[in-house]
Amino acid sequence: MHPILRNILAIIVGIIIGGLVNTAIIMISGNIIAPPTGADITTEAGLKASMHLFEPKHYIFPFLAHAIGTFIGAYIAARISTMKILFAMFIGMFFLMGGIWMVTILPSPIWFTIVDLAGAYLPVAYFAGRIAK
Repeated sequence: MHPILRNILAIIVGIIIGGLVNTAIIMISGNIIAPPTGADITTEAGLKASMHLFEPKHYIFPFLAHAIGTFIGAYIAARISTMKILFAMFIGMFFLMGGIWMVTILPSPIWFTIVDLAGAYLPVAYFAGRIAK
């Protein structure tokens, strides 16, 4: 396969698979750690309205979803691409931009915002790229 096509495929597959993993973890999280009583987490408006009820334990699965989704997406992209670390980091940047967007539309404690943005994207993507190498 031509290297350019291979690299484009790496980005597309990395984003799709990483996004699916992220979504799957978020979807099951409520079954493992129940949301606060009275919180409607099925809609964006309900989530925004109930964020003040969340305890630190409710942020475990969002962090894991972001980190694992980024790791899987970056690892797959690195395995497919011709430039392992570069494409893993591209996936990390892509998901970091999504994380920044989410913290602007969904309120969260500053500690979670810092931990999530600093730890769940670029370091994990770099690690995935190194492993894929």
